[in-house]
Amino acid sequence: MSVTLDLPEHVVQRLTAEADRRGVALADLIADLAAQLPDSDQPRRRLAFVGVGASRSGISERVDDLLAEGFGRD
Repeated sequence: MSVTLDLPEHVVQRLTAEADRRGVALADLIADLAAQLPDSDQPRRRLAFVGVGASRSGISERVDDLLAEGFGRD
């Protein structure tokens, strides 16, 4: 399958350098990197809980305010 990508020059340079370093073709490097991505059918991991404790920075006292402002939401 043929795909055309419009990538910034610095990204192409990094990919090409990595392909050269590994001694593989650019297409093989991109295929290898894509194979390392999680399966699309896997659900996204979500934070199940928040641990709150005392802190020297005073954030413990502001937890309710931060959560009310949307801290930690996607």
